[in-house]
Formats: sequence, C-alpha cells, structure tokens
Amino acid sequence: MNEKIKQDFLAILAEELVPAMGCTEPIALAYAAAKGREALGCDPERITAWCSGNIIKNVRCVRIPNSGGMTGIEAACALGALAGNADRHMEVLESVCDEGRVAAAQFVAAKKCKVEFLESAIPLHFIIELDGDGHHAEVEVRYSHQNIVRITRDRDILHWVEDLREATEVADRSGLSIENIYDFANEVELDLIRPFTDKQIACNMAIAGRGMQGDYGIGIGKAILDTYQNGVYAKMRAYAAAASEARMDGCDMPVIITSGSGNQGITSTVPVIVYAREKQMSEEQMMRALVFSSLMTVYQKEYIGKLSAFCGAVSAACAAGAAITYLVGGTIQQIKDTVDNTLADIPGIICDGAKASCAVKISSALDAALFAHTLAMQGKAYSQGTGILGEDTAKTIRDVGHIGRVGMQPTDEEIVKLMIE
Repeated sequence: MNEKIKQDFLAILAEELVPAMGCTEPIALAYAAAKGREALGCDPERITAWCSGNIIKNVRCVRIPNSGGMTGIEAACALGALAGNADRHMEVLESVCDEGRVAAAQFVAAKKCKVEFLESAIPLHFIIELDGDGHHAEVEVRYSHQNIVRITRDRDILHWVEDLREATEVADRSGLSIENIYDFANEVELDLIRPFTDKQIACNMAIAGRGMQGDYGIGIGKAILDTYQNGVYAKMRAYAAAASEARMDGCDMPVIITSGSGNQGITSTVPVIVYAREKQMSEEQMMRALVFSSLMTVYQKEYIGKLSAFCGAVSAACAAGAAITYLVGGTIQQIKDTVDNTLADIPGIICDGAKASCAVKISSALDAALFAHTLAMQGKAYSQGTGILGEDTAKTIRDVGHIGRVGMQPTDEEIVKLMIE
C-alpha cells in the first residue's frame, strides 16, 4: 500500500467521520447562529437567515434535537443563538436546557427571526445576520456545514477566508479508487482505524437501537421486520432505517456522519455492523469493512457534492453493498459488479429534503444494493454500456456524479420552488 495514499485516507476519515446531533443542516444553522452570538457580544434582538434552496429543503421538515419538538430554520437559529454552545460544533445544541428552549420558542413566536431566500449557485450556502444592543453581526457559511468563510461585527471583519471556492476539504482525495480503498482496508493497521470504527459502532448502533423501539416516525424498523420475516437482510435494512427515522424525528443521540450527512453515515455503517454480527464475523473483519464502506461513500460523493437532488442514500447504500461483498471475500471485480448492479437499478431517487421518510428511502436503496451484491457473488452483472453504465466502474461513478451534480440541478430547483410555495 502506498504510504501517501494511506495517510491521505486516514486524513479523509478524520475529516469525514465526525459526530453530529440531529440533521446536519439545522445543526449547521444553529452552529453559525451561536458563532454569530459570540461575535455580537449579546443576545440578539432580531435574526435574519439568508438560505440557499437546499438549506431550506433540508431544514423545513425535520425535528431539531433537544428542542422539545421544534422544527424549521427559525427555531434552529434561535436555539443556536440563545442557548447553543459553539465550542461543540455539530453538537452545538447538546446542552440546551428548558430555559433555552422556552427563550427560543418565544423568540420564534414573536417573529423575531426571518428567513430569506438566498440566490446562490452554491447548494450549501447561508448567511446568518444578528442584531442586538445597537450592533450587527454576520456569519457566512459556504460549501460544507462548518465552513465559516466570514464573520463580521458592525464594520469589523473578525474572520475572513480569502479563497471562497470549494476548498474546505484539506485531505487529498485524488487517490480514491476501488482498488486503493480495497488495499487500504486490507492492509491498514487496526490501531489506526479503531478510533473511527469504535465511534461508528457505538453511536450509530445506539441510535438504531433507539429507533427500533418504535417511538419515532411510523416505526419503520419494526414494520420492515414484520413484513420481511426477520432475516439478516431485513435486519440490516430495519436497523438502518430505524436509526434514520429516530434522527430525523428529533432524537438527541449523536451519529457519526459521512460526507456531511448523518443518513449517509448510518446507511454506510449500520448494515455492515448488523451483517458482521449476525454472521459472527471477527471484530477485525467488521472494522476493515466499515472503513471500506466509509471511503466508498466519500469516493462517490466527491462527484455529486454535499447537497443535490440526488438522494445520498443511494451512494451510501451502494457503498454498504460493496462492503458486504468485500466482507465475504469477494474479488475486486465482484465489488465493482456490486456497484454497477446497484447503479443500474436506482440511480435516480430524488432528494426532496431531510425528513422522517428518508428512512424508507434508505431501506429501498439497501434492498437494491444487497440484491446487487447477491447477483455479483453469483457472477452476474450488467454489461458495459447498459444504460448509464460506463466502460468501467470508475467511469460509471463519475457519470452518476455528473448527473447528480449537473444533470439534476433543474430538478433540484423545481423541488425547492414547490417547497417554497
């Protein structure tokens, strides 16, 4: 294994696999609002949130954790500004108390927070403006959830990033390929990946267990098991879907995200953990399969971007299916066949925002990916040039990414228009 690629992949895992409590978009707003309150130097009297379409799409329906059931951009900003702890980053609302919840609810009810549509070519882009005690502060975020590019107080610039392009990822991703991910997963020392996989197992399975109790959404996890008779594939889908449902419906337990998404973090890990445990595989096998799945998710999302009209559950489920093929000793070709079979099946699921029904999309995407794995292990795969399948799997991944980032942009705009209306 190339030493540079090994170090790059470890850096990617460190950047991507971080804890977040709740859906990442409202938490990002809360984090920025908390930073804005620090800059302002007092509690705000008014907040204006300028949000790109994808931010609006992904915040409008989800319950905000530790909020007492609040939803929406206004609530996320008020909670962050009045009761959040910016030092906790994507767990900014972890310590919100009853007093903070009441203050935020009153702030929203008094219509002191206003939402404006931000015309921007950047899918993940928002500006939080705060006014109070005669002062004005602004916090601007671009490209990724914690990438604050500007903080100002009155006319003073407190923080400024010269290069406002998409340069938020420090780790070199140029080495990402199925072959390199396969070699890394096989050869990397376990002590180097354990800090990542231990957190994934602990956090993502904990929220899956909470979701399986049936207290969130429509109880999709139990419904899947009741329908599909409790087999291993049903359990993989049920636990992943239940974890997402709990997260989308306001559960205050953190998840380890991947490519900026908790649902992608859940989808790429929970099925792998469930399968390894059900088949009584070793801890080492599970750990190596988890880093394989995480890097495969990042690899695909590099071409799509953090937010688009392309449902990220497809990429993460595709990665999980490929990781199962890896876990059972499949060849690189069988892993590629799993990816191709998945993307020949479900490359077009739209993202209509973060919400409880993301859980059933995760279940559907995993169903397709697991069937793709089964076909690949039987030596069955769709041939090159079938539909959008390219001359090799890498080309297919790039092309699907282009469709998600560029081809589906008008779809994304129409979805946002419908939601705003």
